[in-house]
Amino acid sequence: MKYNIAVVPGDGIGPEVVGEAIKVLNAIGQKYNHQFNYTTVLAGGAAIDEYGECLPEATVEACKNSDAVLLGAVGGPKWDHVPGPQRPERALLGLRKALGLYANLRPAMIFQELADASPLKPSILDGGLDILIVRELTGGIYFGEHVTESGEDGSVTAYDVEKYSDYEIQRIARTAFEMASKRNGRVTSVDKANVLDSSRLWRKIVSEMSSDYGDVELDNMYVDNAAMQLIRDPKHFDVIVTGNMFGDILSDEASQITGSIGMLPSASLADGNFGMYEPVHGSAPDIAGTDKANPIATILSAAMMLRYTFNLSEEADAVEGAVRRFLADGFRTADIAGTGDAISGTVETGDRIAGYIQ
Repeated sequence: MKYNIAVVPGDGIGPEVVGEAIKVLNAIGQKYNHQFNYTTVLAGGAAIDEYGECLPEATVEACKNSDAVLLGAVGGPKWDHVPGPQRPERALLGLRKALGLYANLRPAMIFQELADASPLKPSILDGGLDILIVRELTGGIYFGEHVTESGEDGSVTAYDVEKYSDYEIQRIARTAFEMASKRNGRVTSVDKANVLDSSRLWRKIVSEMSSDYGDVELDNMYVDNAAMQLIRDPKHFDVIVTGNMFGDILSDEASQITGSIGMLPSASLADGNFGMYEPVHGSAPDIAGTDKANPIATILSAAMMLRYTFNLSEEADAVEGAVRRFLADGFRTADIAGTGDAISGTVETGDRIAGYIQ
């Protein structure tokens, strides 16, 4: 089979970790007789440097004409002077909107070999941890009206609008329920329905939809309580579904529970099988070019691509199994290494994981 992937290397360590993920994908292609065709395009800071804009139309078109997108992190202090609408990070919002990527999946898993790296007590994590956060990605306050007003007396007022339609809530809730039905059958819907009208609509729609999924248990939770319970009792959660801003915050909190943000992948899905896959971490320009970046999050993002867009579950399992074997054999990148551990560089890590697949 042939699969066309648009590759957005990004900034900082982005090109390095994306290169290792491609190395692993090529190992999968060789073993399972698949052909992955890559089209490299620019977004973020690299696009600003080359074209004077963070998201060229050619990049959007190349992504639309591909089966999936593999993205490295974008941004960095080099572009701090760029006006807000053209900052590198705006490329991500533009891609999500242009490609219809409304559902962001962020798994937070504890690899047993790395349990000691978590800031939580072993008693809390006993038996492992596997949470999937389903974040609505193209609505809410990030895409609502943004206004700054100046008064005659020199005062300044700013506001941002949190806005959701029933349709937007329905489609993200459907994603969460369907994911939960294939996992442990529990959805926690997170909102602020005691204060916000948008959250009251959110809770109403999600609760109504739960009747269509009799095999899935639903509980509703206020976002402040959810933030506390993620620390106090993270194993309570299976699938968390929430809006754009709450999901942004909670998924970063969950990433820290696992011990290293360098281990966490993500997928952003549209209707059908199309998706954009990227690590959760940032561009880390301070270690770019030093062979210190951890490519595992990007490699696991490629595994999510195999699973969710290409429907290649066996191949996705092979990538995830290779990562587990890398850790079980005692190899560590700098961000997850303990005292006395030998450290594998970016390239060596990709080589070893690809080697386990072959």
